[in-house]
Amino acid sequence: MVEKLILILGDQLTEDISSLRELDPGKDVIIMAEVLGEASYVAHHPKKIILIFSAMRSFSDKLRSLGYRVEYSFFDDPQNTQSLSGELIRRAEQFKCSKVTVTQPNEWRVIEDLSNVPLTVEFKEDNRFISQISEFNDWAEGRKQLRMEYFYRDMRRKTGLLMDGEKPVGGKWNYDQENRKPAPDSVLHTGPKCFSNTEHTKSVIDLVSERFSENFGNIANFNFATTQSQAEEALDHFIDKALPDFGAYQDAMMMDQPFLFHAIISPYLNIGLLKPLDVCKKAEKAFLDGRAPLNSVEGFIRQIIGWREYIRGIYFLQGPNYTQNNYLDHNRPLPSLYWGKESGLNCLDQCVKQTEEFSYAHHIQRLMVTGNFALLTGVSPYEIHEWYLSVYIDAFEWVEAPNTIGMSQFADGGVVASKPYVSSGAYINKMSNYCKSCKFKVAEKVGKDACPFNALYWHFLSRNRDKFQGNPRMAQMYRTWDRMNEDHKNNVIKSADEFLNGLN
Repeated sequence: MVEKLILILGDQLTEDISSLRELDPGKDVIIMAEVLGEASYVAHHPKKIILIFSAMRSFSDKLRSLGYRVEYSFFDDPQNTQSLSGELIRRAEQFKCSKVTVTQPNEWRVIEDLSNVPLTVEFKEDNRFISQISEFNDWAEGRKQLRMEYFYRDMRRKTGLLMDGEKPVGGKWNYDQENRKPAPDSVLHTGPKCFSNTEHTKSVIDLVSERFSENFGNIANFNFATTQSQAEEALDHFIDKALPDFGAYQDAMMMDQPFLFHAIISPYLNIGLLKPLDVCKKAEKAFLDGRAPLNSVEGFIRQIIGWREYIRGIYFLQGPNYTQNNYLDHNRPLPSLYWGKESGLNCLDQCVKQTEEFSYAHHIQRLMVTGNFALLTGVSPYEIHEWYLSVYIDAFEWVEAPNTIGMSQFADGGVVASKPYVSSGAYINKMSNYCKSCKFKVAEKVGKDACPFNALYWHFLSRNRDKFQGNPRMAQMYRTWDRMNEDHKNNVIKSADEFLNGLN
């Protein structure tokens, strides 16, 4: 007799996850399912589907090797209902069992789906995160501004990472000023560790090629880790080969260098193949052993116990309607350049091509190129949110939505960011080598040959003056705008309008 079903989702591939901690191998059955509902709620990049399905199949094998009973619904099984709730109900009927345990999903839509099944569903807290949702809510209560920096310091104290008693190692909490070097002349690091396809992966590639070939993204050359042991190899490779230079160049962008010194472990963290605290302890040990400098290690750890944990807290604090925010009333449809149409702007074209091939772009490419352009041109924040959710291999709504709606598009009115992250072409030119190969001239401010980011930047500030002129972090920019002569300002607005009209 089956006492309860334990549902494991595609981003919960961790052996000691809370839903498995009280499992009785003699009485309980683990349920896993590849379903169309999860594979198509947005048009996911094929590599993202390949990663999750392959990792799920390998994880089910691991659970069986531990003596657990796993009922696995393959995508092409004729009996598959193609939804999580449908498969849960089908298995409940099969085993005449009405009790279900699941680690709380990290997306509102899945929570709602599972909350409405005619079964007794017990949601367990996700023990893989350092800060529980209730803990973040307590931290946020009564604060006028929810700034990540102060939350991060609390996470440092809680974990003891890079701490010397009550003080941060080195005397500073962060080393941002040392971590903003522009693109180097060359990069000797060969990038993340690549893996040969397992038999599961080969089968999934065939499936995805048949069923999802129309989705934006290149299916060929899939080489991501799909097991815990492979993910740990990828992490060790990063720490040994790239972590020493990660900090200094984490904001840099280069043509033909999609990875630079980045770890590319976020997909593994987000589906459960790696655990955040374990990752941070390995990075800390590299510093303690003298194998990586403090600025790199601190910057890396901050991304995980600071930003990643903070963003999840924001997602649940703001509630299921967060993605509908549109503080700036932006409603332009997503331009076709995001789906691969040549724009002529080398930075954009490079980032989109890279995304199409690898399902990956690092945080500055997302924030200051594709995100910056969407914000400057007034793209609907919900549409750019859906694009990010679709095209990136590490994108799940809990982590993607606050980064897009809040940090990138300022659509939440300042919950996440203290100012909109907009820039002219000068920032992109400083941090990359894109501009050298662009048909537009970054040094020119107006006219058909000028970099469009230049006029768009001032156009954005001008049209949103009522919202931002009182922001102390933007006051200097408005003073600069006000000092320009009227003819120049008119030419700037005209250049931006002409470009925007051409997007329509």
